[in-house]
Amino acid sequence: MEDNKNKISPDMDPDKFYPENEPDIPTHERLRRRIFKMVSVGVVDDIINQLYDIISISALVLNILAAILNTFDTVSSRYGCILSGVESGTVAFFAVDYVLRLYTANCLYPNDNEIRSILKYIFSFSGIVDLFSFLPYYLPTFFPAGAAVFRMFRAARILRLFRINAYYDSLNVIAEVLLRKKQQLMSSVFIILVLMLGASLCMYSIENPAQPEVFSNAFSGIWWAASTLLTVGYGDIYPITALGKALGICITFLGVGMVAIPTGIISAGFVEQYSRFQSIDSGEEEDIRFIKIQIDKNDSWAGKSIADIGLPKGIIIAVIQRGNETITPRGNIKLRAGDKIVLGAESFKGDKPIYLKEVTMGRNHIWNGQKLRDLDISRQTVIIMIKRQGKSIVPNGDTVLLEGDTVILYSNKHISDNRSENTV
Repeated sequence: MEDNKNKISPDMDPDKFYPENEPDIPTHERLRRRIFKMVSVGVVDDIINQLYDIISISALVLNILAAILNTFDTVSSRYGCILSGVESGTVAFFAVDYVLRLYTANCLYPNDNEIRSILKYIFSFSGIVDLFSFLPYYLPTFFPAGAAVFRMFRAARILRLFRINAYYDSLNVIAEVLLRKKQQLMSSVFIILVLMLGASLCMYSIENPAQPEVFSNAFSGIWWAASTLLTVGYGDIYPITALGKALGICITFLGVGMVAIPTGIISAGFVEQYSRFQSIDSGEEEDIRFIKIQIDKNDSWAGKSIADIGLPKGIIIAVIQRGNETITPRGNIKLRAGDKIVLGAESFKGDKPIYLKEVTMGRNHIWNGQKLRDLDISRQTVIIMIKRQGKSIVPNGDTVLLEGDTVILYSNKHISDNRSENTV
């Protein structure tokens, strides 16, 4: 089974792991990461990635459509050349896509070296599907004798449709349910196989003397057992003795139960999955506070990596805005002067609310012209900031309030009047 511990899922945003604007990245590595974002399904952060997804899906749909239309003699005789051209073009695109994915395999498996990451991709389910999407088309050129077999493997292209799974949550739910219930499903399949083998052996023992040409050996009843256990039988093989018919009735009843087992497991998985989503949606919400700051060239954070600035526990850097780019932060990203940073902090359970209030100094306000140390305010209220002409001032006792200043007050108790107020 493929190791997924160090794999980046294609439907995850590769920019979280490989931002292109990290400093000191070699040009070829920057190009590799750019291509990796392009070929990763569902990464639509710019027009090139969106266009590549559109081309990829269109090529797949056209290829499958051409293969279907080519099976109709009337269509094939009139438009055979066009359909062959469509198939040739789309298969060539699949080949180029496979090469690009080989080139970016180290981005998909970042904890492995170059060779190991390429081998992991080649032998993964996605890699095998991608390989069979184009290789059987070219193999008859070198091995004409196996053209019929190679043509059969072209049907593997349709498995590329599972990549659309990245766009739809409903398909993700199906995959999640099957993954969560794989042990139970494998157990039910094992029980069905054991019962099928037992039914075949029992029916052989009973029916072989009566119709040796039908039940000729122990495994000849496998087809009968499969059609009886999983359906109601096809009528081509059936018991003719009384004991065989009685056994067939019992096997039919058991077959209904056997089919119901995996069906019940999958149904229960869907119920659990949607119940989990519902509990998440209706669960208790935990607020996270965000503030936005800008790094100045004189700030101590300028030029330091995120891992070196020493954020307190519970504080995170959520987003870095650098010019027109939005960077998902990682520990080795260095902050630069001019960066705008969004800081986030979790709220404390059971903590008392903190009240913030803004007071703007008018001409006749009683605080106008006074020093902060001379103001008559509650000991539970603190002036934490003063906004003056678009600038923020950190107050001290000698700061004099002027007309037009906006004073931000902090308090642990509700400040009751009709002025601007925020609760955090």
